[in-house]
Amino acid sequence: MDRRTFVGGLAATAATAALLRTGKARADQPGLSGLAAQPPAGFSPMSAPGVVVRVKKSGCLEANGLYPKPDDAKEMLRRSMQELTGKADLVEAVKLFIHPQDRVCVKVNGIAQQNMATNKELVLPFVQAMVDSGVPGANITLLEQYPGFFQATRIRPKDVPQGVVISWHSNSDATMDWRPVANGRRCKFVRVLTESTALVNFGLIKDHSIQGYTGALKNMTHGCNVNPQDFHDRKDSPQIAILASQDVLRSRLRLCIYDGFKLMAHGGPLWKQPQYVIPHESVYASTDPVAIDSIGWAEVEKARAGFGLKSLKDEGREPVYIRFAEGLGSGIADRSKITLREVTL
Repeated sequence: MDRRTFVGGLAATAATAALLRTGKARADQPGLSGLAAQPPAGFSPMSAPGVVVRVKKSGCLEANGLYPKPDDAKEMLRRSMQELTGKADLVEAVKLFIHPQDRVCVKVNGIAQQNMATNKELVLPFVQAMVDSGVPGANITLLEQYPGFFQATRIRPKDVPQGVVISWHSNSDATMDWRPVANGRRCKFVRVLTESTALVNFGLIKDHSIQGYTGALKNMTHGCNVNPQDFHDRKDSPQIAILASQDVLRSRLRLCIYDGFKLMAHGGPLWKQPQYVIPHESVYASTDPVAIDSIGWAEVEKARAGFGLKSLKDEGREPVYIRFAEGLGSGIADRSKITLREVTL
């Protein structure tokens, strides 16, 4: 890919993002196929660009150091939502993001297997809160890429409220047409996502061997797309940003939650070098995937420095896609413009 093609692709994507933000996209615009979702009539989901909440609690991990204690995970989730919304009750907080008539896709992450997956102790209380807020169980689908990835979350059918669906797409379950994106590429988002009206994104805080960092953005762009392998060149930058700017994702994303009970400083995204995985004992929440990834990236850099490792930039893996995502209007990457609210329990 030469510089002219690269810059031209960014310009085209920026124009597309601008159209999506103004609601003036037309059928004759390349790459737009009318797949933006609308929230239920009369409902305006809460949005807080640039605001990230972190709740910390020492000793919240089980003795094995792998999984959180259920009561601690639930309370850390509740408090993070309280700090974000002002609502002390988890169900009331969830109501600000999800309407009873929504069809909800909950994207989890289990690629590193069960030693470093989004934990059921964090995901299930949120799912139960949606049901308690009036969302029918049948309107909620928990999604992963492959069955083994989902099994790593330790969520089983018996664990979820009645009617809640467990699903994986195996890079094939999609009904939308191929969508052209910048630089001659194309993408196709999976059926569970395109049939939903709302997306809740449970990510992790991890180093990635290709693009340096994987958190909220990549969990959506590559985890909900049938051809993620086609976007790995150039350290996935700006491809992750381009995919994140698509109306299919941006119109559905309601909330990002980080399972930050552990942090992977190096050797990711798989569980191959556990000596670089450390307790982080935190839960993060934000409506802004770019801001939360900017914060998560900084935490990985701190951990790397603690191990005496090079920075991601010095290793040639700086996740510049996060800055590109800000340029395409998907959120705020500039740390000076991000409000980080930290609470210690």
